[in-house]
Amino acid sequence: MPTVFSLIINGDLPGHFVWSDEVCVGFLSINPITDGHTLVVPRVEVDQWTDIDAVDAAHMMSVSHHLGNAIKSVFSPERVGLMIAGFEVPHTHIHILQLNDMSDMNFVNAATTVDHGQLGDFAGSIRQALEAQGHQGVSDAP
Repeated sequence: MPTVFSLIINGDLPGHFVWSDEVCVGFLSINPITDGHTLVVPRVEVDQWTDIDAVDAAHMMSVSHHLGNAIKSVFSPERVGLMIAGFEVPHTHIHILQLNDMSDMNFVNAATTVDHGQLGDFAGSIRQALEAQGHQGVSDAP
């Protein structure tokens, strides 16, 4: 059975995409801890990040770096954080989120409902920041 992330990547569930390439996609979390909370997810379903091909893992980290800089540009946080937890969905994903305090990395603070119009606006702003930085892979679709 496909994971919820595979369903999003395949277009079976909606997603607010900011990145798409042959290895991975980036889309906004529907349970964001902070505004602009973005996930980088490999197209291939792999449960644990340590099982991903090292070249693909390095690529995902590079994409995360680009997205972190875009989030920094859009939201002007004190820091941008990165986390790989993997307990929520059995499909590797990197969390990238703006941080103004250590509590901004606590899943207890994750939203249980979201305004999809606002998520769409955030995604559009992140895509614009990526384009302004000259990145390839910027996309609003999987």
